[in-house]
Amino acid sequence: MSRKRRSVMSETLKYELAKDLGFYDTVQKEGWGGIKAKDAGNMVKRAIQLAEQAASRNQQP
Repeated sequence: MSRKRRSVMSETLKYELAKDLGFYDTVQKEGWGGIKAKDAGNMVKRAIQLAEQAASRNQQP
């Protein structure tokens, strides 16, 4: 029984992060499976930072 994972990040955000972090070319050539685990971790860390920044801006009066 296989389950399809649902992505939390939009494809657009993932591509933007890949460009910012410098591995967009790898994604274009090899797909998401071609990136290093470290790059994937950095992408998640950056997404969390952006979400925290957006949340703090929304909480300010």
